[in-house]
Amino acid sequence: MIDQEQVHKVANLARLELTSQEEEQFTSQLGSILDYIEQLNELDVSNVLPTTRAIDVSNITREDELQPYLDRESILNSAPEQEGEFFKVPKILNAE
Repeated sequence: MIDQEQVHKVANLARLELTSQEEEQFTSQLGSILDYIEQLNELDVSNVLPTTRAIDVSNITREDELQPYLDRESILNSAPEQEGEFFKVPKILNAE
């Protein structure tokens, strides 16, 4: 289903430098993967609903409640640098 020339072409597009031995190895491995996918294509899935997971999963999260932190000084004192009532951080934008 896939030959070494196709593997070489894809490697070239992906800017990968493969030796001829690696191309042979990947040709064999990708061929095995494609053979397995062909086996899956033979299955009748017309009555199976599309899903992203094999089991149903849901997140249980608490409500996000805004609460003021009363000890602001301790937070500011733990910062590496502060300027007045604020954290001091390095500039990331140029003045240009």
